[in-house]
Amino acid sequence: MKVDLRINGANRSADIEPRKTLLDALRENFLLNGTHAGCEHGVCGACTVLVDGEPVRSCLMFAVQADGYEITTIEGLAPAPGELSVIQDAFCETHGLQCGYCTPGMILSAHALLQHTVTPTREDIVEAISGNICRCTGYGQIIEAVQFAADRLRIANTPQPHHDGPHAHAEGKPVVEAK
Repeated sequence: MKVDLRINGANRSADIEPRKTLLDALRENFLLNGTHAGCEHGVCGACTVLVDGEPVRSCLMFAVQADGYEITTIEGLAPAPGELSVIQDAFCETHGLQCGYCTPGMILSAHALLQHTVTPTREDIVEAISGNICRCTGYGQIIEAVQFAADRLRIANTPQPHHDGPHAHAEGKPVVEAK
């Protein structure tokens, strides 16, 4: 069956069996291997992707069900090739990953939270990542990474005062206009 999907902002098509999961289609048909296969029962969260901005277990969704939705994988978060998103960078800086198997799902779950919540509480973060199992970190660094990313995003999105016009100040001194 021909399926047209919108993945990471690009329209993609493939012939896919109706019984194929979105997880398998992403990995096998579109070669997006950042989405990991874990338990394949929807418990571990390793296969988490965003569907219209919300975290979804791709092992529990058929690829044909994703038709018409915007799918974001971990590969779709980077602003440009070779760059990291704010949340990806925060995970690196705070050592929020160890083996890395759960990391894509954790990052996508955290990304979804930060799209809706500017100042998440610890409880908000714990709730957002609660569907993702990590067997390495003990979650402390992951929570720290999400909070670090939230702080960075909040600072980056805070409007900075700007002074333009004839009475603008440079280093606290009035600008003198030449006549």
